[in-house]
Amino acid sequence: MAQSPMLAVNIGNTVTKIGLYNNESLLAKWIVTTPSTITVSEVQTILMNFTSSLSYNKEVKKLGLTQQDLAPKGSIIASVAPPITNAWISALTLTCERRPLVVGPGLKTGIKLGYSDPSELGADRIAEMVGARDLFGAPLIVINLETTTTFEVINDKGEFEGGIIAPGLETSAKELANAAAKIPVVDLKAPKKTIGKSTREAVQAGVVLGEDARIDGLVTYIWRELGYKTKVVAAGADAKLIKTLSQTIDETAENLTLYGLKLLYDRNTKS
Repeated sequence: MAQSPMLAVNIGNTVTKIGLYNNESLLAKWIVTTPSTITVSEVQTILMNFTSSLSYNKEVKKLGLTQQDLAPKGSIIASVAPPITNAWISALTLTCERRPLVVGPGLKTGIKLGYSDPSELGADRIAEMVGARDLFGAPLIVINLETTTTFEVINDKGEFEGGIIAPGLETSAKELANAAAKIPVVDLKAPKKTIGKSTREAVQAGVVLGEDARIDGLVTYIWRELGYKTKVVAAGADAKLIKTLSQTIDETAENLTLYGLKLLYDRNTKS
C-alpha cells in the first residue's frame, strides 16, 4: 500500500537534518545549522524552502512527482536541543496539519533498552540504533562521529546493552585550540606520518589518529566485556575518514538516524 510522504527531522547539537520520505525512499535531504534559538516562523521558512527545492530534485523529476504529491502528511522529530524543539513541533504541526511524533518516553521502539534511566538516552541515539539493527542485525556496535562520538551496543539478543559517549573529532580539535593559544584549529584529515613535523601535523596525529586508536581500543574493550565480537558500523560526518584508518569498523552507513526515524514513524502510526 502506498504511504503518504512524511518528514523526518533530527535536531542535533550542531546541525539539523531534514529528510523527506516518499513510501520507503529517502527522496531528499537538507542539512541546516542548529541555532540556539529559533521562532516558529523561521522553522516554517526552512520547511518551505526545503519543499520548494524539490522542484529541482533529479529524483522528483524522474518520478514525475508534483509539489502536491509530495506534501507531507506526517512527521517525526528526534531532538537533543530542548530550547528549540517546541518551535519545530509547532511548525511541523502547521505544515503537516497534524502534530509530529517526538522520540521519547511512550514511543514504541521495538528494542529493549538496557539503560538505568531510559529518559536520559538521547532521541537521536534511539533512532540510530533502531535503524542500525534493522539494516545490520545483531550483535552490533554503532559508532556515530558527529559533535560527540557515541557507541551504541546491541547484544546478541537484539537488545540495547548500553553505550559510550566521548568528545567528537571537531569538538576535540576546537577544545585543544581553545586551551592552548599556540595550537591552531586544523583541518581534520589523517597526517601522512604519526610523528608530526609541524604543529599542524602533530595536532592531526593527536586528534585524528588518536580518535581512531580510541575507537579501536574501546571496541576491543566492548568485545571483551560482551564475551564475543560484533559487527561494527560507523555513521556520521566523520565516519568515512575514520573507517579508512580503523581496524575494527566493518562499514559505514549514511542517513542512519533519518532511516531510524522513518521506522519509528511507521511503527507508531500503523492502525
